[in-house]
Amino acid sequence: MKFTNPDAAILKSKKLFVFDMDGTIYLGNSPFDFAISFISHLHESGCGVLFFTNNASHTTDFYMTKLSRLGFAPQKGEIMTSGDVTIEFLKRRRAGKSVYLVGTDELVESFRSAGIKILRGDEESADIVVTSFDTSLTYAKLEAACRFIRGGAEYLSTHPDKNCPTETGFIPDSGAIAALVTTSTDVTPTYFGKPYRETIEMISEATGIDPADMCIFGDRLMTDIALGKKFGVTAVLVLTGETQMSDVDNADEAYKPDFVFNSLADADKLLFG
Repeated sequence: MKFTNPDAAILKSKKLFVFDMDGTIYLGNSPFDFAISFISHLHESGCGVLFFTNNASHTTDFYMTKLSRLGFAPQKGEIMTSGDVTIEFLKRRRAGKSVYLVGTDELVESFRSAGIKILRGDEESADIVVTSFDTSLTYAKLEAACRFIRGGAEYLSTHPDKNCPTETGFIPDSGAIAALVTTSTDVTPTYFGKPYRETIEMISEATGIDPADMCIFGDRLMTDIALGKKFGVTAVLVLTGETQMSDVDNADEAYKPDFVFNSLADADKLLFG
């Protein structure tokens, strides 16, 4: 089946351009030059830009440094992660609750800095367990998380991604870790990040822009594209990461993008010539 993009005027009318990171504007530490060009043109034209990643293993400060180093020239307030969305949920809806967090030291520190009570793991019980993409994962962390959940702790996860793309292939991500915990406890977490409502609500609140005036660029049908399709955001798939064109042909309507580009180079050409 041949996918046909709709009228370019749809994209040209948008006020906020939301970008996934891994697989969309870079792979690991290798930026896509065409992505740098496209985002530079958006900045120059006065369009709103937001970088949003489900990868909560790092903080917004880390991504500000990384994106600047790679040449994207991010501006203050243009970066958000699924970790930020999870923190806001805990602050607003679970204030004062104790949390056992399976995550990187960076993520743990960001939770602590937000005033969330973080447990060590040797306590008798926890109010909430949060798991994330943890490149420092240990069996002891998993054991503590499962013990707390069996004891009645609410189970949350920062994001559902099963794999994280890198220059050398895919590595297990947050969803894979959550699957292990779920298999052991029979408890499925409440997920945050893309494609969940809390994410689009936080983006809209932070930017003051209605979802109908946004578009999202990403490489994954189940997260990036699904977020757009669920909440009225124009969803643009790029084929530089996880998804292939055959996946689009076989996808349910809920995961079919509005636009498909081989890369952001095509979007740059379409909008700026």
